[in-house]
Amino acid sequence: MRRPTILTTIDWPTVIVAAVIYDGWLAVTAWHAAIPWPVMMIVGGALLAWHGSLQHETIHGHPTRHAVVNDAIGAVPLSLWLPYSLYRRSHRAHHAAHVITDPQHDPESRYRTGGGGFTEMIGRLQATLLGQMVFGPPIAVARFVVAEIRRATSEPTRFCRDWVVHLVTVAPVLWWLDHVGFGLVSYALTVVYPAMAVTMLRSYAEHRADLASPGRAASVERGGIFGVLFLNNNLHAAHHERPMLAWYDLPAYHRDNRARLIGEGMLVYRGYGEIVRRFAFTAHDDMVHPRHRRAGS
Repeated sequence: MRRPTILTTIDWPTVIVAAVIYDGWLAVTAWHAAIPWPVMMIVGGALLAWHGSLQHETIHGHPTRHAVVNDAIGAVPLSLWLPYSLYRRSHRAHHAAHVITDPQHDPESRYRTGGGGFTEMIGRLQATLLGQMVFGPPIAVARFVVAEIRRATSEPTRFCRDWVVHLVTVAPVLWWLDHVGFGLVSYALTVVYPAMAVTMLRSYAEHRADLASPGRAASVERGGIFGVLFLNNNLHAAHHERPMLAWYDLPAYHRDNRARLIGEGMLVYRGYGEIVRRFAFTAHDDMVHPRHRRAGS
């Protein structure tokens, strides 16, 4: 039997996706002055959202068997604001959470433990899909900044290590944007903001606290173009059951296990059109987690 070589163990579809994303980003930013801003929001936002999906793949062990190589591919901070190391730790903790969706266990939960006043107002702004996509990006960045200020005093060594690495990796991105004359405010508004909004479309309904499945995950079966941008992470129950499975193998795994996953509590949406129709102006759920609703009511 022939032993696998480095060429046969590389996940080439993911390598190709990475090449398309980075080449596309370089081209779009280089020619930004010739691209109308509505087109830039669509094309640039899609590329950056796709890059976030690529980072998700590298965190889960693709496209090689070597974490250092995978991290080098995914760690380029095109979004500027989020250090890759923090995303990696948060996402791994999400998968390892004892109770997924409970904010006391799951760092990526959209649910709250309760609270009134300002906390409740922010929660209401993000309760509907439209609110999440419009207000979610700046709220997410503001929460991140507050959390990092607190972390600077609670764990200063790790904080400094994370941010030194981030500043080193973000410097070439900032140099390139300055080189091509793409201002940071314009880049944030026409690329980063729409990319975060698209990503929040994916994450909005993918978890529900009341589902019986271990991952408490829903699946959007007809992802369409969004399935490409999300690298099939719309099949979220399958991803939670097999988190190390490559993105291009998820559809077959979902099909083969669909009946069992539904029996175990998976919630199914036909497509993102259904999610928009149902939740654009209607809350997906009570965002106070069930474990905390009595205390928070």
